[in-house]
Amino acid sequence: MDINFDVIKEASKIYGKTFYILDSKQFEENYNNLLGEFRKIYKNSYIAYSYKTNYTPKLCYMIDKLGGFAEVVSDMEANIALKVGVKPSNIYFNGPYKNINFVEKLLVDGGCVNVDSLKEMNQIVEIANKHKDSILNVGIRMNFDIEDGVVSRFGFDVESQDFLDCIKLINETKNINLKGLHSHFASRDIKYWPNRIKNVCKLIDKHFPNNKFDYIDLGGGLFGNMKDSLKAQFSSYIPTYKEYAESVAIEFKNYFDKKDYKPMLFIEPGSALAGDCMKFVAEVHSIKDVRGKAIATLLGSIYNINPTLNKKNPPISVIANGNKQSFYRNLDFGGFTCIESDYLYRGFEGNLAVGDQILFENVGSYSVVLKPPFILPNFPVLDLSNGIEVIKRQENFDDLFHTYKFDF
Repeated sequence: MDINFDVIKEASKIYGKTFYILDSKQFEENYNNLLGEFRKIYKNSYIAYSYKTNYTPKLCYMIDKLGGFAEVVSDMEANIALKVGVKPSNIYFNGPYKNINFVEKLLVDGGCVNVDSLKEMNQIVEIANKHKDSILNVGIRMNFDIEDGVVSRFGFDVESQDFLDCIKLINETKNINLKGLHSHFASRDIKYWPNRIKNVCKLIDKHFPNNKFDYIDLGGGLFGNMKDSLKAQFSSYIPTYKEYAESVAIEFKNYFDKKDYKPMLFIEPGSALAGDCMKFVAEVHSIKDVRGKAIATLLGSIYNINPTLNKKNPPISVIANGNKQSFYRNLDFGGFTCIESDYLYRGFEGNLAVGDQILFENVGSYSVVLKPPFILPNFPVLDLSNGIEVIKRQENFDDLFHTYKFDF
């Protein structure tokens, strides 16, 4: 979506000068482009969208309508999927902690659970024994060394006895169907991606030579689209969708060309789809000089755009609102909170005035879902792709405090 300052100004008259902008057209374009690159190599590729990255219901709804799947890590997220119309059979439940009562309901309704621990597997066996007339679909989340220097805490160590015991329990329980295998590693550096598929293929040969899986899930951890100014702040190369696809899908295709079945290849993008599909507009509340340092305070916070606090400057634009501007060099944008480190951007150079708005790009990853209820309620989310559509209204006092007791 081209940034239309006139539309932003029009929205500001109705919804206030600070809000998120959702670019649903960009989200759909990202989905089609990423999936398209994988399907050029392996036709049976699919996207299971990482809800935790940005569970804005409109995005979850779009994924379902585009033919994607829901990758969730809590019953809360699974209920979002169900509420926007996702069939249970299109929900894949990951994560180290799962509400076992919800797991039971999801499994009986046809959903799939990627098992993370032996305790969880034993609980699912109990569920299977309780529902002997139901076939319960599970996957195994596998943990192996991709040589990125990180010991992941998720899934089964494939060299452990627990892993072997999990396989044994599945094989011994007649109404549990091992539907697929799952692996996910946080590193987005493309040089570690080939190690995912190489290890998965070795493990299939070693432990599952006779299985015919419905899916093999290689997880997420992909960089998305971003401007060069943001790319330059990362220590590793930012790959294209095409490069990610070539790093794993070619070997995946070659491996399964030798077999008599062709499982779905799942990837679980979050940031790669949502990162550049949201922007944040914040009003300049004041500008002051503190011991020679220019600081502008915004009606907005680092927690609105970057709750992970990674200290990267996002791409920005100034929306002038008619007030007399002055030129600033090395000005920092501070947030509205009383946290000393709350800076949204450091080192701005350009013209600025109180009442202007700053537009921050690439804020779609984890921002709205990790934003704490701290100091102020959160701001509205507007989709400006086609007119002005309110996706999330401005939060108010009651939204944050209706679960507290006040009548002492």
